Amino acid sequence: MAHRVDHEYDYLFKIVLIGDSGVGKTNILSRFTRNEFCLESKSTIGVEFATRTLQVEGKTVKAQIWDTAGQERYRAITSAYYRGAVGALMVYDITKRQTFDNVQRWLRELRDHADSNIVIMMAGNKSDLNHLRAVTEEDGQALAEREGLSFLETSALEATNIEKAFQTVLTEIYHIISKKALAAQEAAASTAIPGQGTTINVTDTSGNTKRGCCST
Repeated sequence: MAHRVDHEYDYLFKIVLIGDSGVGKTNILSRFTRNEFCLESKSTIGVEFATRTLQVEGKTVKAQIWDTAGQERYRAITSAYYRGAVGALMVYDITKRQTFDNVQRWLRELRDHADSNIVIMMAGNKSDLNHLRAVTEEDGQALAEREGLSFLETSALEATNIEKAFQTVLTEIYHIISKKALAAQEAAASTAIPGQGTTINVTDTSGNTKRGCCST
């Protein structure tokens, strides 16, 4: 979902949050869209989303952030959840090694159902709990590099890198959309039927040059 709109915003980008239950996806959503954090946050049931409008390189972008339950029993909603997504935040909990080990499974699911050009940021959440760390930042960085992902450690509690994570994803999406639009314009221009007043040079200049060379 990378729609172009002419009124209160220029683009609408759909971003999905994925990762195991309890890694902090809902608080990342509430921190980014409402600047709120809830310690008593309960597991998400089904799907919910929130929006926030912000500036990306001079354009007004409306980010539509979708949050889903991480539990297996909700996996049936998968294809509808990913449909139209142009960005994803792959979240794990730095204090729970299993959530990091499951990243590969989430990435497989994402790549099976989402657009091949989807922009993915991997976020090691709960960096405020450094004393309980079970996944090193180096491990996170290494996995992200292997998978070709952006990477940040975040804290929804302390609002660390939440803004930066979404800004990075949205900016990269905007660059991809801009390149596609430019390529489409260039392709359209190159195949356009010449209008009145267009001069087309059909002279075989290479042949003329050779003859000129030989006659001297």
